[in-house]
Amino acid sequence: MEHISIIGAGDMGHGFAVHFALHDWDVTVVDHRQSNLDEASERIEETVEFLRDEDLTSETPEAVLDRVSFTLDRADGVADADVVLESVPEELEIKREVFEDLAESAPADALLASNTSGIPVTDIAEGNEAADRIVGCHWWYPPYLLTPVEVVRGERTSDETVARTESLLEGVDRDPIVAERDVPGFVWNRIQFAVLRECLHLAEEGVASLEDINAAVRDGYARRTSIIGPMETADIAGLDLFETNARNLYPHLCDDDEPGELFADRLESGRGGIEDGAGFFEYDESPEEITRDRDEHLAALKRVLDE
Repeated sequence: MEHISIIGAGDMGHGFAVHFALHDWDVTVVDHRQSNLDEASERIEETVEFLRDEDLTSETPEAVLDRVSFTLDRADGVADADVVLESVPEELEIKREVFEDLAESAPADALLASNTSGIPVTDIAEGNEAADRIVGCHWWYPPYLLTPVEVVRGERTSDETVARTESLLEGVDRDPIVAERDVPGFVWNRIQFAVLRECLHLAEEGVASLEDINAAVRDGYARRTSIIGPMETADIAGLDLFETNARNLYPHLCDDDEPGELFADRLESGRGGIEDGAGFFEYDESPEEITRDRDEHLAALKRVLDE
C-alpha cells in the first residue's frame, strides 16, 4: 500500500493527509468544494509547523505538501488508490452515496474505509457490491497525535479486509482496536458517552459542580487511564474489591435514554460550544487558541509516553 485517497477535506481529512504523508504515502484529498481544498492545504501546512514546533517531526510543510494532491473529481481522485478513507458528514445517505460511487470508481482491490464515529458499517455497506471491502476505520481526533483507531467489522466485511486494515494502521504507527460486532458507537464513543452521561447526571442531581466533575475526570481519572486502563486498574486494586463496589454502585448509576436538560438549556440559549464562546463553560479565547492549547498538551503527553 502506498497511495491513499481521502474523501472529505475537513478537520479529520486534513489530519489524515498530514499523518499519511509523514509516513511517506502519496495522498489525494477529494472534496466537492474548492474552498474546502484550499483550506485543507493551509491547515496541512499549519499542522506540520505545529508538529515541528513540538519536536514531533523534522519534515517541512513543503515536503509534506509535495506528497499531497487535491481534486474535485472523485472518480479521478480514487482511480489509483490502494486505500480510500471516507470522512464526510455523519449522515447515512451521504455515506452510502460515497461508497456506491467508490465501488465503481476505485480499483477492484482497494480497501474502502469509513471514519464514521457511530453509524453501523453494515448500514453504510447495505446493497453495495463491494460490501466485503468496506470497513469501519474510526480515528481519534486529532489523528496525528492519538494512536488508537477502531477497526469495525460490518456483517459482510471479509476477514481479509479486517486484516488488511490492521496491517495498514500498524504500518503508520497506529494501534488498531478491533470491534468484532458492529454495535452503535463501537467501543470509544460508547465509553465516552457513558462517562459523559454519568458526569451530567451528577451535576443535575446537585452532587457536585460541572467544574469539579470536569476536573475529577480530567485531572484524576484521565491521567491515570493514560497509563493503565480500567481493567488494569481493577486488577491492581483487586477484583473482589471492584466486584463489591460494582454491586453497590451499579443500581445507582445513570441509565437515562435522553441527553437531559443540561444539553437542552444551553443549546436553546445559544451556548453550543467554543464556536459560540460558551457551552457547558464560558470561553474568552478563540476556538483556534483553545484547540491549539489542547493539542500542545496532547503533544507534551505524547512525548512523555513515547520515551
